Amino acid sequence: MNTTTATHRDPLRSTHRTRATRILRRTLVPLTFVAVIGTLAVGFQLMQAPNVSPVEMLSGNDSASERASGELTSPVSAFDGTQPAVANLNSPLLAALQAAATDSRDENIEILVNSGWRSAAYQNQLLEKAVSKYGSPEEAARWVATAETSAHVSGDAVDVAHFDAIGWLSEHGEKYGLCQIYANESWHFELRTDAQASGCPPLFRDPTEDPKMHP
Repeated sequence: MNTTTATHRDPLRSTHRTRATRILRRTLVPLTFVAVIGTLAVGFQLMQAPNVSPVEMLSGNDSASERASGELTSPVSAFDGTQPAVANLNSPLLAALQAAATDSRDENIEILVNSGWRSAAYQNQLLEKAVSKYGSPEEAARWVATAETSAHVSGDAVDVAHFDAIGWLSEHGEKYGLCQIYANESWHFELRTDAQASGCPPLFRDPTEDPKMHP
């Protein structure tokens, strides 16, 4: 004689389990959605953040005296002649930068200036802050030059804002004689007029390798 054992389910327990599952789903789905949106938002902010040198992140609040020293608290147009940081750039460098900025607009790329000309006093202030930030003059020298050797003080260098503009200039800059000089400062460009014929020179690892920093 065959014996069959029947399994009886508790309807009440099954109902509770189904209800709990629904509640859990209603809770987890919104939380997952919020987490995904939050992650995307953070990623978008990082992608939109300007490519700013550690030096420029040390700058203070905007004022007339600070603008006169070449300090910029936010990126400005390469055509903004009201800003000493732009107006006091050497004429050939400024002309090349503006020509590049004009052409880049055809590809919806806007070239903005994070830092350009700086007064000697402002450069010294940045160097002091960099020593404090990085812990030693040797490490600070990888990012900030002295007033006597800085290409910013002489009006021969410009720091460009935003990844897309930096990328565009790294690809097309030699057409205008605009070259990246230091591997650790992708935003830093100087004029090398012979680059139009022979290309930009090899990058220094950082400013400490540049002979100009050791007069």
